[in-house]
Amino acid sequence: MSTGFKKKCKTRKSVTPSVDSKEITSNFLQHFTGIKDPRVKRTRWHLLTDIITISLLAVIAGAEGWEDIEEYGLSKKQWLETFLELPEGIPSPDTFRRVFERINPKEFEQCFRNWVQSLVEKLGVEVVAIDGKTHRGSYDRESKLKALHTVSAWEE
Repeated sequence: MSTGFKKKCKTRKSVTPSVDSKEITSNFLQHFTGIKDPRVKRTRWHLLTDIITISLLAVIAGAEGWEDIEEYGLSKKQWLETFLELPEGIPSPDTFRRVFERINPKEFEQCFRNWVQSLVEKLGVEVVAIDGKTHRGSYDRESKLKALHTVSAWEE
């Protein structure tokens, strides 16, 4: 049986986190406070950092839309209140949408990249890029075979 083109990998040692959750939260907020708030001052009921934090956590947890993000926020409200201010509670789906429509995407991307890079450096971990594809038309209903999936992983 073939083992592929590369020699068998060495087992990696497990990573012990060298930072606590408060430090990660502080680090996160530090990186995203630089984003320019595109909203009119009189309409800022929710803090921009609260909106961004809830959105990112929800998407990491599998949220696929603004309603999912609100639902995540409502279900985790008690926990979120331990590190976010939430002066007006959890924002509505429309608030999440309007804010993200107006945020400069390049500015957001740069803040996100800087935050992830700082985590990688603090934790001393390696990043592996993963991409997946589902091949259209590769399923077979008669044989009850599901679609073919391909996953690629890349590490420098």
